[in-house]
Amino acid sequence: MTPDRHNFWFLPLGGCGEIGMNMNLYGHDDSWLMVDCGVTFRDADGTNRSGFHVQMADPEFIVSKRDQLSGLLLTHAHEDHIGAVPHIWPKLQCPVYAGAFTAEMLRRKLVEHNLEHKVPIRIVEPGDRLDIGPFDVEWIPCTHSIPDPFGLVLRTPAGSIFHTADWKLDKAPLVGHSYSEDVYRAIGQSGIDAMVCDSTCANIAGHSRSEATLYRGLLQHVENARGRVVVACFGSNIARLKTLADTATATGRHLGLLGRSLINTVSAARSAGLWDHHETLVESGHLGYLPAQTLLLVATGSQGEPRTALHRLSTESFRDLSLSAGDLVIFSARAIPGNEDAIAAQIARLEAMQVKVITPETSGVPIHASGHPAADELAMLYKWIQPRLLIPVHGEQEHMQAQTQLAKSLGIERQLCGVNGDLFNLAPSPSIRRNVVNAGRLGVNNKGLNKITG
Repeated sequence: MTPDRHNFWFLPLGGCGEIGMNMNLYGHDDSWLMVDCGVTFRDADGTNRSGFHVQMADPEFIVSKRDQLSGLLLTHAHEDHIGAVPHIWPKLQCPVYAGAFTAEMLRRKLVEHNLEHKVPIRIVEPGDRLDIGPFDVEWIPCTHSIPDPFGLVLRTPAGSIFHTADWKLDKAPLVGHSYSEDVYRAIGQSGIDAMVCDSTCANIAGHSRSEATLYRGLLQHVENARGRVVVACFGSNIARLKTLADTATATGRHLGLLGRSLINTVSAARSAGLWDHHETLVESGHLGYLPAQTLLLVATGSQGEPRTALHRLSTESFRDLSLSAGDLVIFSARAIPGNEDAIAAQIARLEAMQVKVITPETSGVPIHASGHPAADELAMLYKWIQPRLLIPVHGEQEHMQAQTQLAKSLGIERQLCGVNGDLFNLAPSPSIRRNVVNAGRLGVNNKGLNKITG
């Protein structure tokens, strides 16, 4: 199955009909591009019954055609977009394109897999426009919950698409580049046949909250705390970490980072020139010697994941310190669908230790901002881009169906809603072919990659 010069195809292998594990293919004129190559930490049913903590889409289809693969484009540095690269790239052997911060995060992963000097990485800047195989690729700066994310415009003689990747409309992202309405309008005026769009919060009315609005609420909770404060958030959210560093300074507390991935992300941000908070940062091994009321700690584990810092704190197995009655844990993150039970169990353990817990749902002030667009932002982007066809991705069925209905209500001519393994014909005439490719999964253990069955 190979596209000719009249065809323009979209083939999701992961991330369509689910949240996480993104892996997308675009095909035209005997060539393919891969967009993102991520992991997930749960089975398709939301459990980990398979026994594989790290999972990714099976790239078997494109591995068999790797001589036709022109490149791998990485839109941003979240694990569900870059985490599979060290495992999958040896099967692909293609050039990788990424922004500076994403490339820095990727390099650190490659070092762990002895691939540091083997993977050709090309750094791209906002607005870059490159010919990659038969594709004209433009890198569109956007905002998300991580520095320097990009959307992509892919132009071919057969047609043009806008791949939004993960995005929101945040006028004050705090760290990294912003977005431009003028740029989005120019894309629309250039003529876009299809938009492949993030659906994560399509079923939420209104507009997502800006990162800049969270400082006051987090400051209020920390000022009122009498013991240690632990804030659980996504470690890749450098803007949230900046807000917490400012909070530590304002309240005279020492800032501590708990969790390997969190420390690594801050190190990468420092290398990329995105982190300049040094004065309050204390090494983890020293935190147990400081008075409880002087500490503001940021921890991995907001989703209840095993082996993370907050999980170990909740089981009293963290090496460097223990929580005490009267300490405060703030969840500055909402539950990803499927993680609710693990988070509830973690909160129950903390409360049994007489630790106070505050979540976005129980806080009277804003302490979390989503990185994804709500309905009003989607409507705004439709107006600017004016696509003739809308393809929802990056969401479970309820999110994708919500976006499909929104697009229909706002006059977008056509919508195609599918799942991993379906082939979307973007040109010459829009249509969808179901189950064209077996959309399987691979799991990682100490023996390497394994096909997940069942």
